[in-house]
Amino acid sequence: MVSNLQNLFSDMANNSKRSAIREILKLTQQPEIISFAGGLPAPESFPIDDLKEIVNRVLYEDGAAALQYDATEGLKELREVLVKRYQNEGVECALENLIITTASQQGLDLLGRVFLNPGDTVICGLPSYLGGINAFQTYGAVMTGVPLDQYGMRADLLEEKLKELIQQNRKPKFIYIIPDFQNPAGITMPEWRRLQIITIANQYDILIVEDSPYREIRFEGEHQPMMYQLDNTGQVITLGTFSKIVAPGFRIGWVLAHPAINDKLVTSKQSADLCTPTFVQKIAAKYLKSPRFEVNLKYTIDLYRLRRNIMLEGFRQYMPDGVSWTEPEGGLFLFVTLPEYIDAEKLFFRAIEKKVAFVVGHVFFADGSGKNTFRMNFSFVNEAQNREGVKRLADAIREEMEAYQLQKGKKTVAVN
Repeated sequence: MVSNLQNLFSDMANNSKRSAIREILKLTQQPEIISFAGGLPAPESFPIDDLKEIVNRVLYEDGAAALQYDATEGLKELREVLVKRYQNEGVECALENLIITTASQQGLDLLGRVFLNPGDTVICGLPSYLGGINAFQTYGAVMTGVPLDQYGMRADLLEEKLKELIQQNRKPKFIYIIPDFQNPAGITMPEWRRLQIITIANQYDILIVEDSPYREIRFEGEHQPMMYQLDNTGQVITLGTFSKIVAPGFRIGWVLAHPAINDKLVTSKQSADLCTPTFVQKIAAKYLKSPRFEVNLKYTIDLYRLRRNIMLEGFRQYMPDGVSWTEPEGGLFLFVTLPEYIDAEKLFFRAIEKKVAFVVGHVFFADGSGKNTFRMNFSFVNEAQNREGVKRLADAIREEMEAYQLQKGKKTVAVN
């Protein structure tokens, strides 16, 4: 072994950080822990029997081609199905607008490769998806946050931030937004707010990256039009994935973008993995064409609605005063805000002692704030674990509040 590996690693490798969520998950592997930490779909939603049949069909009907390399842009059959689905929603797009990636996380990485130089600025929400933050920071991006309200990223604060950055000669490369059931906040951005942000992006000539992994998992309220659809000028890049609507093990995602952008993404992807697995793409294409896809998607939506409702009922029943939370219309997460004096990281370890886990909120804030927040996943655990886990968590929060009050009282006595 060489004497100093650190000196050999590239700047990009040294910029890379282990996912805080993945590290936290190591502490939750004990079988008795009820974990609301991972962004995990319900295993019950995986269409195992459907896929067994489709896998056999692919091997029987098209085995040699399925096991061969295919185009870096992705399997034409799969791209055509996805484009048709978007067109049926009223989205103006063609085959040249869509490429397949190895899940949407690769799409985020490729966007970093294509657009970012060390020191470039990217705007994101406060809070925002940790995987996006990490992907862009790996390429040396400086993440600059804009707070959210109940409608998503605040347009007024976005414009203020853009003016400030441009005065500093730091014009951002793009604005990173998760408009539907945002991770981690669970908030959905209404159409009028999407239009406000698109107008600002057009005015300042800045791209928007619309990360949309949860959009089809809506169980109440009205579907909102995609930002890509509302813009229709090529200024919005949209990421999609099968991870939440079929299974994360597929590792299939896609990018919907202007052909000039896709050309650069394809070139970068060629040096990353040559192509997304052909076999899995063929399975995905056949499954999307099957009526069973919509049947299973409806089952998934109904299951997640039930589990969200159970979690919200538990919160309303057990949580002490001073705790607030979002009530998402879809997706996999809700976000909890504690009184400012409670440190969610300290609470995490108290919760682990009670055999329940969550993800601390500050990891989702590019500016390091959010220390009194945490994220809850409601899709993974079953109904009984959901109820019990929320009860344990409420007990941990109550104990943390009591410990703070006790310590505060001791300090007051000492001063007197």
